[in-house]
Amino acid sequence: MDSITHIPGILAAHATNAEAGTGCTVILCPDGGTGGVDVRGGAPATRETDLLRPEETVDVLHAVVLSGGSAYGLAASCGVAEELEQAGVGIDVLVGRVPIVSGACLFDLFVGDPHVRPTAADGARATRAALAERDVAPDARTPLPRGNVGAGTGCTVGKLTGPERAMKAGLGEAVEQLGELVCGAVAAVNACGDVVNPATGQYVAGTLAADGSHIEGALHVALGEQASEFEALVPQRTNTTISCVVTNAKLTKAQATKVAQMAADAYAHAISPTHTTSDGDTVFVLATGAVQTNVDVVGMLATRALERAIVDGAMNATSAYGLTAACDLQ
Repeated sequence: MDSITHIPGILAAHATNAEAGTGCTVILCPDGGTGGVDVRGGAPATRETDLLRPEETVDVLHAVVLSGGSAYGLAASCGVAEELEQAGVGIDVLVGRVPIVSGACLFDLFVGDPHVRPTAADGARATRAALAERDVAPDARTPLPRGNVGAGTGCTVGKLTGPERAMKAGLGEAVEQLGELVCGAVAAVNACGDVVNPATGQYVAGTLAADGSHIEGALHVALGEQASEFEALVPQRTNTTISCVVTNAKLTKAQATKVAQMAADAYAHAISPTHTTSDGDTVFVLATGAVQTNVDVVGMLATRALERAIVDGAMNATSAYGLTAACDLQ
């Protein structure tokens, strides 16, 4: 299994505006799953995260939306909800159906056209594309494209010392499987810090040297600055890595929240530094409930999948908007 679209009950698709440098990614569970979330960044832009708390009464989640456009991109989730309603997806409230749609946005206004952001129409378009494969056998569904697509279209990394030395990143995906248990992860990598491969400890993408020939690393550059100069360089609230872990495990809301908390450690393993005041780092979990298993095993598998997805998002990006990508340095 090499894509979350191959997990029974899960559909996913993108809306991409390459010219404007933005887009959104929609992950659907039309039959309803169990959701959880962990928000560790200092500057999040999110929708319906409080609803996912274990003590709240709604216990179903139909979609997770990852979007560019900063706070403006939350509009994409409205289009997703409206399109799902038209498809008959949602909680029956007697007078109609209300889809439960959670989402998070990242700041990509530095690239492309800052005045163009994902809209409700974009969210609806991605939802229609995902629903188009609803009747296709899971193993025959189109794998989710990666790189400069969807929420990853305008992603950049290595901005701790300002955008001048940043590199292009994108949307990544990875799937881990243990017997019947499957955990997949999708990550739009737009970090303030650098992406590091946990398996090797090597930089994948991040803060470039002054001549652009290699990755020097955010911490190395930042620690060489005077504190006052560094403060002036840091772009405030203009980053965020947003992710969704999808699993076929049977989880309660409390357990899904714990898996999100465990999976968030992948950020610390693959991004340096992470969870800064300029990041809005968020991890959603969407569980279909098909496989009874141990929650800690799910958390460990989810963490590994998210680590790989973050690296994948940097590796599959291509140069754009005047930014170097990892493939250019190889």
